[in-house]
Amino acid sequence: MSRLATAVEAAALIRRAEASGDFATVIRKGDPERGSLLLVITSRGMHAGCLERMLTADGSYQWRPAGPAAGAESAQIGDFLRKRARFDEDLWLIELDVAQAERFIAETTYSA
Repeated sequence: MSRLATAVEAAALIRRAEASGDFATVIRKGDPERGSLLLVITSRGMHAGCLERMLTADGSYQWRPAGPAAGAESAQIGDFLRKRARFDEDLWLIELDVAQAERFIAETTYSA
């Protein structure tokens, strides 16, 4: 099964956020082809959650919640991200500050 290169998917997520008038930035670049992808989602600077692209048993990818829950403190989020980056040198970290975080998360994790 073929999938988008991580750099392409990261760019698409950033464009999606910016098209809605929201803010997006790359915190860390990993492998452009096969790197894992972790989204740090905030709304008006408040942590709303993290999503990670995960490989499923059928070979497809889905977005799943990961890391500290909504409302977590900056230190807790920073510790989680540092540990993940140490564990996975190919990891991409993307921060999205979106006005409607719950909606963005629901739309991203929805699988038909």
